[in-house]
Amino acid sequence: MFKLDEDQRAIVDGAAGVCKRFDDNYWSLCEEEGRFPFEFHKEMADGGWLGVTMPEQYGGAGLGIKEAALIMHTIASHGGGMAATSSIHMNMFGPHPMVVHGTDEQKERWIPRLVDGQDQVCFGVTEPDAGLDTTSISTFARKVDGGYLVTGRKMWISTAQVASKILLLARTSPKPAKGEGRATDGMSLFYTDLDRSKVEVRKIPKHGRAAVDSNAMFFDDVFVPDEDLIGEEGRGFYYLLDGLNPERVLISVEAIGIGQDALRRASQYAQDRVVFGRPIGMNQGIQHPLAECWIALESALLMAERAVDLYDAGLPCAPQANAAKLLGSRAGYQACQQAVLTMGGMGYSKEYQVERLLREVLVTRIGPITDQLILNYIGERVLDLPKSY
Repeated sequence: MFKLDEDQRAIVDGAAGVCKRFDDNYWSLCEEEGRFPFEFHKEMADGGWLGVTMPEQYGGAGLGIKEAALIMHTIASHGGGMAATSSIHMNMFGPHPMVVHGTDEQKERWIPRLVDGQDQVCFGVTEPDAGLDTTSISTFARKVDGGYLVTGRKMWISTAQVASKILLLARTSPKPAKGEGRATDGMSLFYTDLDRSKVEVRKIPKHGRAAVDSNAMFFDDVFVPDEDLIGEEGRGFYYLLDGLNPERVLISVEAIGIGQDALRRASQYAQDRVVFGRPIGMNQGIQHPLAECWIALESALLMAERAVDLYDAGLPCAPQANAAKLLGSRAGYQACQQAVLTMGGMGYSKEYQVERLLREVLVTRIGPITDQLILNYIGERVLDLPKSY
């Protein structure tokens, strides 16, 4: 657990109090029905948790990423897995570009509705032919009188089935040819209505986290008004960077929290399960892998705490945030896998929940950035090695 002061301890206790009202049966039912956890989202909104990082003048708490990380870690460790964290994840980091670069009028119009849960927002960046190479997106916003007409595709967009708003990245000028300019120039960021009568939103069946949808989205000359452009045209990629390090940390602590939840369940099972006249937890073949999971989870949490402390102090933190994401997702996944193996056949059953946690935590190994790109970043930016791609 992070080192906490009295106020931060109150935040953890308050978030935990909400989570305890939603038991395993609730999350199993959301998973089984593929149903968004509206009740959980509403409770978090009613408690003011959705606005923890938003400015106080717009109804938020004006706190730092550390407090956001504490909330997300607490949620993840109380049984809801990625279904719980993903339902409010975007509120914790996604609106940051609008907070930093939006006009006063835009913030007054947008942020209070996010804080009180009237609006839900999805993050429209990833595309089928670009993946993690964001500079190669092809969705284009063509300037017309009063706004833009957007045409293109987005892929793996979470919560688009229930979102009322989208933070959308699109090109407003073509990608420069090699040697003729920066590939990161010419992208613009919009925060606009998501009207499913005009945007086709197609749900993607997937391996886990059925309670929170992932989608392919199709835009065909969808109008976005001028007043929904954030900051300057062509600067959208740079605005997104304001939210990338916080997102990496939050994904890290979510994976860690899920891993700790699975580890707790496995340790209890190892105490209770008696085979050949003794608890299986007496066997070092059971104890040692679980102990290694604890060590890995705690180590990852220390790196995450280091990253958020740097970020909230206004200091560079990209290496630490990326390292935390890699360590946290690996440790969380390993702990969930070991929980299933510890329980054997019962771990494979839905009754004991750990198979769901394993399926859900896997996504943290894949997005929003892969291990390989993190290692590339550390190699190039920290160790001064030549670019490998």
